[in-house]
Amino acid sequence: MTRQELAELVNAWIYENTEATNIAEIDANYVGKLEQGKIRWPQDEHRRAALRGTLGVDTDSELGFRRPRREHRHEDNVDRQQFLRTTGVGAASMGSARIIDMFAFTEPTPVPPVVGASEVAEVRAAAQAFGSWDARYGGGFVREAVMAQLRFAVQLLNARCSERTRAELLSAVGYLGHVTGFMAFDAYAHDDARRMFRFALGCAEDAGDWHLRAKILSSMARQAIWCGDPDSGLTFSEMALVRCDRLAATEQAMLHTARARALGKLQRFQETAMAVGNADEAFGHAEPANDPPWMAYYDAAQHAGDTGHALWELAIQGRFITDATTRLDMAVRGHGDTAARSRAISQTKLASLVMVTGDPIEAAGLGSSALEAATPIKSRRAADDLRVLSGYARAHQEVDEVTELRGRIESAVATV
Repeated sequence: MTRQELAELVNAWIYENTEATNIAEIDANYVGKLEQGKIRWPQDEHRRAALRGTLGVDTDSELGFRRPRREHRHEDNVDRQQFLRTTGVGAASMGSARIIDMFAFTEPTPVPPVVGASEVAEVRAAAQAFGSWDARYGGGFVREAVMAQLRFAVQLLNARCSERTRAELLSAVGYLGHVTGFMAFDAYAHDDARRMFRFALGCAEDAGDWHLRAKILSSMARQAIWCGDPDSGLTFSEMALVRCDRLAATEQAMLHTARARALGKLQRFQETAMAVGNADEAFGHAEPANDPPWMAYYDAAQHAGDTGHALWELAIQGRFITDATTRLDMAVRGHGDTAARSRAISQTKLASLVMVTGDPIEAAGLGSSALEAATPIKSRRAADDLRVLSGYARAHQEVDEVTELRGRIESAVATV
């Protein structure tokens, strides 16, 4: 029967078998709501009887009708908790393999056979969004998400597209690969980071994108320096400076700064100072309007912080103390919330420098601010810098403020 035919039979059954005269007739729309579950319990007993009689069943439950239960809130909560326990999704089992399997893809996002400008724009937008999150909150929380996005983006490289779109797609995927790699670096997943950086570098070179190539090599240099290999860091930064005439002034400043940080770690003090001078000179010619989108972060505060980090290696040994302190302070004051991680790291470096070369009580105050700034950020680099600060503070543990700071740092980084 059609819905309308069923409705007419029900109306006829009511007319023939009851004396009710005030019951409105049902129509096909009403039958549809019954089928879809929008009406779970017809309120009129005559309609239920008519449906049973017309469809040849004895009980309402055979038609799927269920009388609404009216229970106390407490009983409802108990039933809900029992359901969760029964189905295994209570809090105690949320980390089990069975629950994780619930979120596996059964219908993956289809990869388009042809890629155009819109797909390229979407990959770039994803890279920018994840990059902004990383700078503000650290990459620890969303690293798996950006990795999944990268896997999908890589599949786009197999689609058909024009030669121009191919180059733009390679750059966009390389940009996303760089963001993924930097998040891994920040989370100390160093092997993952190296793989992502190498992949991104390959994309940039295949696309002939010198700007992206420079950015990736700069990040590779930073990772190598952080991992105790400043010699490789120096190599990467100098590779990026090849044909620097093709790069914007901001990019050149970024690369000279990376080179200065490597030289500082290598204790080549005079060359470090010269590299910082080259970075300052390049940054003096910066025109942000000419920069690629991934260079938006490199403003005056970032430049001050990065050069301050380079000079920190010298200042901690008694050289360029004032210059390093001034630059790190400028970074702390200049960074906004969008660069929360950079601000926290610069604050910590400044506190460590003052702890070694200045007043420990002042350093404790700076360290307390750094700790507050770093606590919400999921960054193992930021956590390790706090540990370094605590190590320098050990020399002043007789100072109450310093002792308190060390205790707070120990508690904050215990699980990071």
